[in-house]
Amino acid sequence: MNSSTVTQSLGSGLAGALVLNALHETVRHLRPADAPRMDVLGKRGLRKILYKADAPQPNDQTAYALTMAGDVLSNGLYYSLVGTGRGVWLRGAALGLAAGIGGVMLPGPMGLGEAPSNRTPQTQAMTVAWYLIGGLAAAAASRLWSRSSSC
Repeated sequence: MNSSTVTQSLGSGLAGALVLNALHETVRHLRPADAPRMDVLGKRGLRKILYKADAPQPNDQTAYALTMAGDVLSNGLYYSLVGTGRGVWLRGAALGLAAGIGGVMLPGPMGLGEAPSNRTPQTQAMTVAWYLIGGLAAAAASRLWSRSSSC
């Protein structure tokens, strides 16, 4: 894998992560009753880690900012697995669906609560759909990158 392929993969992953976070943040303001609240799960996870590390707890604004940065970084790295070349659409869809299903199924067993991503059927559907869209956005960015670099 050469450096331009790595750059393309990371850039495409970042594009997918930014689309995902933009969707989450926009819809949570438009549909507060049933929008997925992955920001809440992120803050709970952060607070849990800091508590176990016996580290000081940040205020809510700082916890939110750290969570958003962590979401973009971790989702960007995850979506960078979409990669380049043939099969990016299938990989993007598969990665997005896996992340969305995990977003619905895993928070409860992880001790983060179920309501933020699982409170209504609409919340569950939106959670899966937003991650799927993030994966497809990463695939689209990869394809666009390939086209622009071949010109």
